[in-house]
Amino acid sequence: MARFRKVLRNRSFFLLWLGQIISQLGDRLGQVALVALVYSRSPESTLQLTLAFIIIIFPVFIVGPVAGAYVDRWDRRQTMYVCDLARAVLVLAIPFILKVRFGFPVTYLVLFFVFCLGRFFLPAKLSIIPDLVSKEELAIANSLVNTTGMIATVLGFGISAMIINAWGPESGFYIDALSFLVSAGCILLIKHKRDARFGPSALGMAIVRAISKSITQEMKEGISYFFRLPDIRSTAGIFFMLASGLGAFSVVSIRFLQQTFQSGTAWAKMCVPLGLGLLFGSIVYGKFCQRFSYYKIIFASLFGSGILLSVFVMIVRANPNLLIAAAFSLGLGFLVAPVISLPNTIIHSVSDTAMMGKVFSSLEIVMHIGFFIFMLISSFLAAIFSPQIILMGTGFVFIIVGLIGFVRSKKPWLD
Repeated sequence: MARFRKVLRNRSFFLLWLGQIISQLGDRLGQVALVALVYSRSPESTLQLTLAFIIIIFPVFIVGPVAGAYVDRWDRRQTMYVCDLARAVLVLAIPFILKVRFGFPVTYLVLFFVFCLGRFFLPAKLSIIPDLVSKEELAIANSLVNTTGMIATVLGFGISAMIINAWGPESGFYIDALSFLVSAGCILLIKHKRDARFGPSALGMAIVRAISKSITQEMKEGISYFFRLPDIRSTAGIFFMLASGLGAFSVVSIRFLQQTFQSGTAWAKMCVPLGLGLLFGSIVYGKFCQRFSYYKIIFASLFGSGILLSVFVMIVRANPNLLIAAAFSLGLGFLVAPVISLPNTIIHSVSDTAMMGKVFSSLEIVMHIGFFIFMLISSFLAAIFSPQIILMGTGFVFIIVGLIGFVRSKKPWLD
């Protein structure tokens, strides 16, 4: 734990970490609020729930290709707090929009713009980490950033059901907007190393750069760079696999838990132990992962996650007990933690700083392609097969891919 404390004593990194805990806490509340709204209006419609996810994901394909190029031109800290402030205003407007006629479709449109801004925020956040910590601290820093999401999951999903049941879905959006404001305040206080790309005016520099080199050209360079490095290609494949499984898992698992426990918020209750498992797993792997091959850890985690997911579905379906389901969720979170955090460390280790925004944007596109495709497939299959069959099929695929990847990844990442 001493190494974690050392990284957290870095003031700028701590502010980034703290801001994201608060921001993602609000995000979880906003997500539960959105799902609760959909469930209240179309309780039996898997396709309606899928539509909500599509509106959230679609900005990745529209904005994502250009976001990385701009993030590499702009001051990443400024990009982050401007995005947070804009998202706060948009999310704060949602409860008022819902009260007017056609408020629900307009809410979807507002959420579309919120997630468009997120496409700039995420690569900026991931790219700024090497500016805040030393190379030796990257694995721990990425583990802690991953932990940020896990803490938010534990707190956000843990209290969201109670808040929304007591005060309605609109309350989730109010808290989400407040969290963006707090996150923006934390980011404003960050001090990070600037290089020649960042002059006194990020906007002015962007204009100068735009004259000498077009965004289209930078996008082509980013795509070429992305496919040229073997480790980036391998990481992209891992993210695609994980995102595909999550896509198949997301909508169907929500419906599975809602049907099994006869509750619209049962899935949120399961996210609490899942988040605790991810949190504990992030700490454990962040401390010991440098002793082993990153790739072998990732594929072993996929293999174990597939087994546990399949067993979880069979047992919970036969015996719908919340404590049993929570225990399995805890274990699943622990096993999948390195699959989320370690690939980012690999990217930070092999990628040029000036290309990181484009690399992370490209990775996000790859992930969301997998998520989007398999979410749609699983949604349509849900009309033919039961949710438990689809979830067990997802677990089986994880087992096969994890086993093959573990055997084939012979060379350790760190010698």
